[in-house]
This record gives sequence, structure tokens and C-alpha cells, in this order.
Amino acid sequence: MTAPITADPAALERLQAHFDGMPPVAAMQVGITGWDGDCLRLSAPLAAHVNDKGCAFGGSLVSLATLAAWGLVTLRVEAAGLDADVFVAATEVRYRAPLFADLHAQAWLEEGTWQGFIDTLRTRGRASTWLVASVPLPDGGIATEARLRYAAILRAPVSAPGQAD
Repeated sequence: MTAPITADPAALERLQAHFDGMPPVAAMQVGITGWDGDCLRLSAPLAAHVNDKGCAFGGSLVSLATLAAWGLVTLRVEAAGLDADVFVAATEVRYRAPLFADLHAQAWLEEGTWQGFIDTLRTRGRASTWLVASVPLPDGGIATEARLRYAAILRAPVSAPGQAD
């Protein structure tokens, strides 16, 4: 069993810089609002995501949920000392109610353990897992919920000049 993951300020800064370096995500004005090792929380201002009805655009809601889940997997892979690419592989989304406030998303592992995911990634070079993400309403209800499958694939080590592959 591994020790619990704690919020690493440097890891969160790297993740925020990564978000800021992707033009579509930078335009969303995404900010990291919390991470406890099991749940990543993000936010974005409604003003950057408002639709013709004055509420949050559906694409923005699922995008923020997707980023929260992707960020969580990325943080867990990095915390394990691994270098891997993380990809979204499947998304099931339900829009339950319009959101007329700033967007907040949170993501967590649906089932299984992070240790199992990391062990599989180490031994097979790839692993996948399901996460859940939600965007709550200010009153405590849910605006959007998503179930997302993510895959991580270890990056191939670069051979030094003169070494055989």
C-alpha cells in the first residue's frame, strides 16, 4: 500500500502552466482550486462561457469536467514518478440543469484504486481507468455529470546515440 498523495504545489503549478499553454484551455480561463490526491477541482468564470440563454455553454461544462479528470490522472501519474501521455478515451455526459454561475468541476476515480492503475501502467506500459466528474449548481444540485475513461501510455525512453533500440 502506498502513502496518501498530498497536494504538491509544484505539481499544481506545472499543471496550471500546461493548461495555460493550450490555447483553447487558456481561453476558458481555467484555474485549479484544489487537489487532495483523490479529487481535483477546477473553476472557470461564467463570463467566458456564457451562451445565448445567459447560462454556461454545454461544451464548456463537459470541457471543464474533461480537464478535471485529465488533470487528476496526470497528477497521479506524475506523483508515481512516471512519464506518460494521458488521453481521454470515452466520455458519457448528462446535462441535468442550466448553470447561471461560475463553473466549478471536480473529478475522482470511479472505482478501483490508483495503485492498481499505476501498477498496470508500470508493468504493461499502458493502463486505463474510469473517473467521474461533476459540475455542481450553486444550490448543491448538479448541472453536469460525466463518466470518463482515461488511458495512460508510458513514453518510450529515448536511446542514447550509438545504442541499439
